[in-house]
Order: sequence, then C-alpha cells, then structure tokens
Amino acid sequence: MDQNTRPPGKTTVAPDVLVEIARMAALSVAGVHALASVSGGVNRLFRRGNGDGVRISIEDDVVYADLYIILEKDINIRDISRTIQKKVTRAIHEMVGMDVGEVNIHIENIAFETDEEAQTA
Repeated sequence: MDQNTRPPGKTTVAPDVLVEIARMAALSVAGVHALASVSGGVNRLFRRGNGDGVRISIEDDVVYADLYIILEKDINIRDISRTIQKKVTRAIHEMVGMDVGEVNIHIENIAFETDEEAQTA
C-alpha cells in the first residue's frame, strides 16, 4: 500500500509494547537465562521498562534499547550478544516498522547452579 492509498488516521505504539517485543525477542535466544532488573536513577524517569531488564527510548522515531541479560553458563558472550541484537532489531522492525538505532547488551550475571542444586541433581 503506497502513501496515496493509506486510509486517514494514525497508529501509535505505546513504549511498553516495544519493551515487551524486545523482552520476548531476547528471551527467545538460546543461552539467555533471564533478564536482570535495571537499577533506578534519573534515567528511570525518562525511559520505560526498568523492571523488565529492558530500557527503551525513542528519539526522532528511532528506537534505542538497552537490555540487561543473565546468561546460561558456558556461552560465548560475544556471539550471543550479537544474536540478541539481531533478533531484537528484527522483531521491532518487523512488528512495528520502526527503525532501530542501537541495541546495547549489558551482561549482568551468569546463571551458575549453586552447590545445593548440584548435590540434588
């Protein structure tokens, strides 16, 4: 559908929708254990998704995302970070049609099993 045949009106997407898309895309990557909660600070007033392990900001209709990730053990951090970036970028672009400026990955922890879990397994 080109610009001349589009019906009148507009579509708006809540920032929380972008947070959920990024969250689900990141969690779908093999080797991602969970998302870490994001610390507060001044940025929490201007960005969405702080409790979900995802921060989204939108500037000039371009999405910028920061994801705070907990990985499984024995995972190549560089490879999985690139995979997460690609999946999140693709998901946002395909589902919402918005351009993605950056997807920054912050590895917050590695999920090692505890001694108690190892003994009961």
